[in-house]
Amino acid sequence: MAMLLKGAAVVSALNEQISADTAALRSRGVVPTLAVVRLGERADDLAYERGVTKRAEAVGIAVRQFLLPETAPQDELLGTIAQINADAAIHGCLIFRPLPKHIDDERVRAALSPEKDVDGITDGSLAGVFAGTKRGFPPCTAQACIEMLEYYGIETRGKTAVVIGRSLVVGKPVAMMLLGKNATVTICHTKTADMPSVTKNADILIVAAGRAGVVGADYVRAGQTVLDVGINFTPEGRMVGDADFDAVEPVVGAITPVPGGVGTVTTSVLMAHVAEAAKRALERT
Repeated sequence: MAMLLKGAAVVSALNEQISADTAALRSRGVVPTLAVVRLGERADDLAYERGVTKRAEAVGIAVRQFLLPETAPQDELLGTIAQINADAAIHGCLIFRPLPKHIDDERVRAALSPEKDVDGITDGSLAGVFAGTKRGFPPCTAQACIEMLEYYGIETRGKTAVVIGRSLVVGKPVAMMLLGKNATVTICHTKTADMPSVTKNADILIVAAGRAGVVGADYVRAGQTVLDVGINFTPEGRMVGDADFDAVEPVVGAITPVPGGVGTVTTSVLMAHVAEAAKRALERT
């Protein structure tokens, strides 16, 4: 039976550190503040916003809402982002995406200052990930994978890591972050030939394929650590990962459950980025 790498313990440790950081900032007159930019009233956006606000309040981070109608013109949204960029009292910005179809997502991402891009969506933030600098922030889910590995003491130095998926949200950034932690990294994707022969060589396997159950028992071997980033829903409404948990768990050494794994950590990572952005802003003054 594999060790279950649950997110709750990681969240607890992160929240404790974030609370200490925000208390220290507040003692110096700085209130770490997150701007939430939302267009329209999509149910999933509203649910996520409630979760973000609740988590922020718990760790001492203020939230300012910038709410626009779904039909708001692009220039109005860009003006809102410019206002956030210019406001020294706002340290991070979360823009709910996907944006309405009449909005140019690339222009919106380009408009946001990387220093306030706590969700890792700008080219500046991604350049920071690839260059190994502290400009901007990595995408929260990619960072959550790293937090999971670090919390559970899973060694990356000199280990072989395989990432399934090449998106800019998880696959590519987490591969670069693992490389920065001295792992030897391979990225697999839909055009990879004989993928199981590649994934079986991994000490650490990160599954971000975007498709339920794509990784079965033939993809894994004993002793591996599997981080399943996938969030999918069965026709019955049950949440499942990209790995077939029932097939993979008996084989590997450790695995994250879905739900209750990597996904639970991402909101705390977002808060950690806001606190870090506030610290960086204070250092620049």
